[in-house]
Amino acid sequence: MSKPTTRIIRSAGGLRCAAVSDVGMRRASNQDSLAIALAEDEPQWRARGHLFVVADGMGAHAAGELASQIATDNIPHAYQKLRDQPPCESIVAAVHDANARIYSKGQNTVDFHGMGTTCSCLLLLPDGAMAAHVGDSRVYRLRGQTFEQLTFDHSLVWEMAAAGQASEDEVPAYVPKNVITRSLGPHPTVKVDLEGPLPIRAGDRFLLCSDGLTGPLSPQLIGMVLSSLPPEDAADTLVDLANLLGGPDNITAIVAEVADPEQLGRKDAKPPRIDVALRSVEVRTASGREDWAFGGAIVLSIAGGFVLATVGYHAAAIACAAAAVGAGVAWSLRQIGRGGPCQAVRGSHGKAPYRTYQVAPSSQNIEMLSDIVRQLEDLEAQRSWPFDWQGVHADRHQAHKAIAGGNYAGAVVAYSSAVRRLMAAVRASRPEPGSDSGINLGRD
Repeated sequence: MSKPTTRIIRSAGGLRCAAVSDVGMRRASNQDSLAIALAEDEPQWRARGHLFVVADGMGAHAAGELASQIATDNIPHAYQKLRDQPPCESIVAAVHDANARIYSKGQNTVDFHGMGTTCSCLLLLPDGAMAAHVGDSRVYRLRGQTFEQLTFDHSLVWEMAAAGQASEDEVPAYVPKNVITRSLGPHPTVKVDLEGPLPIRAGDRFLLCSDGLTGPLSPQLIGMVLSSLPPEDAADTLVDLANLLGGPDNITAIVAEVADPEQLGRKDAKPPRIDVALRSVEVRTASGREDWAFGGAIVLSIAGGFVLATVGYHAAAIACAAAAVGAGVAWSLRQIGRGGPCQAVRGSHGKAPYRTYQVAPSSQNIEMLSDIVRQLEDLEAQRSWPFDWQGVHADRHQAHKAIAGGNYAGAVVAYSSAVRRLMAAVRASRPEPGSDSGINLGRD
């Protein structure tokens, strides 16, 4: 049986990330998988960037679990092998390779026939962020208080809405929301959506997640929690919230925070630190200053040579021309040495973002979190959990105090602490996975 919960915390120059994959409250096994492949040094960062993958498997018995595992095991490996192609082409080819492997396994084994998985990949590159995507797992970007969905759901509901130029809410209720129209594995070929590159700025946070998270939780609630907590607390809180609202499916979330784009890929970088008020630069800025220096040297050498030739100083003009050529060669060698980020991505792809939400904590949207904690506190007399409720009561009191002072982000922090305490008690007292006894404050 799969491990009920997997947690990963990683950091690299200018980047901090956390991941949680949880079996949920009603499943016997975890068919979600994830992968995090961070560049080991600056040359590798310049050439291939950082890669994150989430896959949500589908199929009877162990088939879905195997399909998602094949995807997350093989995509990072295949991507790194395809170094002769730009990253945007390599990641698509890697997803196609995973599709072929899953399809072949399904064709060769009766128990695995028809198995499949969603797949959402995020690349953080010197040129920006790119997403390669199949299915209804999602990639989001949080910038300030704006929460953007960077991927299009390959689901029946989204496809119908797009065809009719309507919103998902306007699709008839009888249309099942869990039917996907595209996945890896069931067919020998698959179309992979590619989005980006999108500029990366200091303070940007990216979220990759399976639909076990986005099913129970609204984008507004997800974005509000993500904007208020550090990556590891945000990942834990989001998964715990989904579980406390029923946890009907496996739940996976990867949170990646860019503290300083200029430090990405550097081994000697200082520990990640955010100062969004003072820093808001695109990821290209670090190398951009040096490129301008090379360009300025070339232009000045050419201009100086032209002037000197005009007034008859031919030897000096030739020296200026040689200096221009030398600067050009040095710039070219530097581009090769740093992985050629300016040539790494060819063109612009996709139409992201597909959905945009404003998620600043406020008196209105804090009520979603407040109601969840209040309902959970009401269970105190009904549950014989071996649990000290004083911590939860203290968190709720702290949240009320923060709200009274207009500090809604502080209230989110306090309520989120209560959520994690409560879910820890649930895990300590719950029966084995696979029972149907999960708490459901659910939505009817």
